[in-house]
Amino acid sequence: MVLLPLEEEPTLLFPSEARWIGDKKKPWIRDHVWADLPGDWIRKRVETRGWKRLGIYGRDHVLAVRDHAALAAGAFQLVPFDVAFDMARAVKSEEELAEVRNSMAIIERGFQALLEAFEPGKTEAEIMAPAVQRFFEGNAGPRMMNIILSGRNGEAEPHFKVPTDRVVGQDDLLLYSLEITGRAGYWVEFSRALIGGKVSPRTQEMIDFYPDAMEAARLRMREGESAANVHRAAAEIIEKRGFGLGHLTGHSIGLTMIEYPSIGAASNAELRENMVLSFHPQVVTEDGQACLYTQDTFRVGKNEGENLSKVPWKIYRGQE
Repeated sequence: MVLLPLEEEPTLLFPSEARWIGDKKKPWIRDHVWADLPGDWIRKRVETRGWKRLGIYGRDHVLAVRDHAALAAGAFQLVPFDVAFDMARAVKSEEELAEVRNSMAIIERGFQALLEAFEPGKTEAEIMAPAVQRFFEGNAGPRMMNIILSGRNGEAEPHFKVPTDRVVGQDDLLLYSLEITGRAGYWVEFSRALIGGKVSPRTQEMIDFYPDAMEAARLRMREGESAANVHRAAAEIIEKRGFGLGHLTGHSIGLTMIEYPSIGAASNAELRENMVLSFHPQVVTEDGQACLYTQDTFRVGKNEGENLSKVPWKIYRGQE
């Protein structure tokens, strides 16, 4: 937990049991406190200073119950601060954008290793393994979540799973969802489709319009545009072709994998230049049995979005 006063230096708080977890030399905040109960320590600090209000980021999602109970016992007002904080950190500085690009370079190297390993007859996990090695070499460490959509007969089932020892057949469609950070902890997400043989007719139908949906959304990723309009730009193309949408269309991304604002029909947050978005519409067939999915990471521009990956969108065969 971090306490950020208006007129004092910030304090970084650790529960006492976490003294030996992590390298405490890395944080830029130098005032470190190990407290048996961080919420109680903060309450006493607020009361000692005579502060009247305390804004809390993460109160409804990640704040431990024991800390909230201690803070709620204070005589000061607790103010939700999630949206204001998230909108501020969603706009990335030039230094941050450089780190995001570093993360993207790592994930692209991993995808290339995955392509080189791709071969029917191997397992899903064996194909993924070289990519994970590249990610560790790039300082991603354990900050990664690599999952897959896959299926037989030229189609991918619409539920995510961890790559396993399932042996990949010639006509199995693989949609690896690569999600990692780089050296500074900035998340990026990336995915392309792989198959050794033939896609099914309805997968081909999704392939035919998918790039148009992605491009329509990219053109909307601009200063002052609403997040909902980015979603609608892709959704309208998908729905006109008789398909539905599954997984969340997209979201802001940074030091946390999923940040505010989300990209969806009900998200009216205004985009700002240099926000970074992960956009990944999941197109699902009417019967809910097959899907097509990709992920790209974009920088919101003044007039249109910038795709941070230069890897072309197409169906990959493992021979590229």
